[in-house]
Amino acid sequence: MTIRHLLTTAALATALTAAAACDSVLDVENPGPLDDEDLNNIPTMTPLVNGMSFDLSRAVDDVLQNSSIMGDDLYHGGSYGPQGLFNRGVIRKEDVNGMWGSMHRARWVAESGIQRLKTVLDTLYDRSVLSARANIYAGFANRWLGEHVCEAVIDGGGRQPHTVHFERADSQFTEALRILPNVTPAATRDSLRRAAYGGRASVRAWLGRWTEAAADAAPANVPITYTFWARYSTNTPAENNDLVFETNNRLEYTVFNTFWAGVRGDPRVPWDSVRTSGGAIQVGQDGRTPFFRQRKFNGLDADVPLTKGTEMLVLRAEERLRANDVPGAMALINQMRGVFSLPALTATTVAEAWPILQRERAALLWMEGRRFWDLRRWNAEPPPIKNTFLDSRDKCIPVSEEEEQSNPNV
Repeated sequence: MTIRHLLTTAALATALTAAAACDSVLDVENPGPLDDEDLNNIPTMTPLVNGMSFDLSRAVDDVLQNSSIMGDDLYHGGSYGPQGLFNRGVIRKEDVNGMWGSMHRARWVAESGIQRLKTVLDTLYDRSVLSARANIYAGFANRWLGEHVCEAVIDGGGRQPHTVHFERADSQFTEALRILPNVTPAATRDSLRRAAYGGRASVRAWLGRWTEAAADAAPANVPITYTFWARYSTNTPAENNDLVFETNNRLEYTVFNTFWAGVRGDPRVPWDSVRTSGGAIQVGQDGRTPFFRQRKFNGLDADVPLTKGTEMLVLRAEERLRANDVPGAMALINQMRGVFSLPALTATTVAEAWPILQRERAALLWMEGRRFWDLRRWNAEPPPIKNTFLDSRDKCIPVSEEEEQSNPNV
């Protein structure tokens, strides 16, 4: 496997160069495919890292719509067979090949790209913004995997615990933070520093390192107003946010039959009902399920948050609640609600506070691809933390059929 598929920008540059060499009758000499070693030069490192961002966004896009119905963010009202099963809690290995492949492509592209950066940049590696960006993309790719897969399989190896991805992400975010003090300009350095702290805070929490997670999530590291995004665009269909297509152009996924269908006016969970020209409630692609349209992502170029300062508030709230500090947890929850001009909530016991925290985190991260993991990890806890939604349902994405068929070690 080569890294050529990363270099969309480099390929365009090559094509433009070839076009400039055309003679008066527009004859063009095809230079042929690039050898892998031809990419080992500093000018190609920027498109290399841009390619990491693209592949991470594609992986997020592939999994987001599916994990939204594997959990309880959305409901399936469409015509797709595997998604009908996902919505009922059945996740088969033959139905996850695309998701498994896109998630591991994002991870492999970033991790192998980091090794290439070390070779090509040499002593520049430790002060390059490209190095920091690459490690951040690798960290988020591994976090995305850890939050979704049942088991880790790394580059043809055997089955390992899914937490291996969180450990890799922790190392990659830490490496970005090591590099960033040497990066200029300051605005770029500071933005990436916040992304790395936000990503590392979450994976340290998932590894049970809650005190360290809360320290990373402090406002000095991740300001409440900060967001780091998976980017989308209308430049090409490959750059589109497909969840928007499936909930606007097609009517595959609906807010109907979810908890949020009974919640109106929460700015974190915007949706509306759609009516036919005759005034009836529009039904979904299956011809029978009422279609309630999500309004959080409204364009094919709508970006999806990967980490944000308000998430850090509820992460710190969960750390406080795990330490039985109900007043501290509720203060942080209400600080987050205040960002959206929502009234304060009250709880006096741990048993009262846990359902509030779970609901508030669900609202804040609605349709950002994080809910399925939250349901999974809370399902494994004893009361009062335990969330029962995933009882008798599949709780993660299994090793894909294609991986099993091509990898003798699984």
